[in-house]
Amino acid sequence: MKKILILFSAIAVLSSCDPGNGDDSFNIFTIEDDKNLGLQVAGQIESDSSEYDVLQPEDFPAAYDHLNRITNTILDGGEVFYRDEFEWRTRIIYDDSTLNAFCTPGGYIYVFTGLIHYLDNEDELAGVIGHEIAHADRRHSTDQLTKQYGISLLLQAALGEESALAEVGAGLLLLKYGRDAESEADEYSVRYLCPTDYNAAGGAGFFEKIEAAGGSSTPEFLSTHPSPDKRIENFYSWSDSLNCTGTNTNVDLYQDFKNSLPY
Repeated sequence: MKKILILFSAIAVLSSCDPGNGDDSFNIFTIEDDKNLGLQVAGQIESDSSEYDVLQPEDFPAAYDHLNRITNTILDGGEVFYRDEFEWRTRIIYDDSTLNAFCTPGGYIYVFTGLIHYLDNEDELAGVIGHEIAHADRRHSTDQLTKQYGISLLLQAALGEESALAEVGAGLLLLKYGRDAESEADEYSVRYLCPTDYNAAGGAGFFEKIEAAGGSSTPEFLSTHPSPDKRIENFYSWSDSLNCTGTNTNVDLYQDFKNSLPY
């Protein structure tokens, strides 16, 4: 009984702590927990080649030069709170049928080739990557995973238990965030891009393409409310309110990125 009381006391202390980035959501995991869980899940994903065909950087150096340049431009804008604490490592998953991207806790970023080919320019992809970075940086990932899987399973995954890792790794692909988390990730995508040369509302371009296609191509990872038209409006509104001035879409460089990928 004494051990149980100590455990619940520790949870109460952790959940009442301000993480320091303005995020006061319930999350009992420390920053080190996020990093450890992300590392373990990344290892699980990249060891399962039948499910995730991860392109290796040494085999596709030009593609990774493009992806890392885009990602580092966002990270170096000065707005990502855990810029120096999290890993922020990128990997490309070869699957042209999937419009998806996700980021594990601790900053392991995965982008599917289907999404890269679907988009038209760098600021659109930067907007999506900024959105995924925000889920890790605002710690939505461990917050939502805790709600979905429970504390015990996540702790087992963080300690490297294989079955727990497999379940959490698969769950990240289909993780559904609530309205507030999705809206905050959109807003922080704008905040992250605002100091850069990119159009800070680049994420709106993705939803504009989805709307132009009649909404039928909306991927699972961005299918939750609010509606695409509202999200488009919000991207531009936040960009205007922050007086963002970037306009660089790097269309030619983005085409070079696409051409560097396998078909």
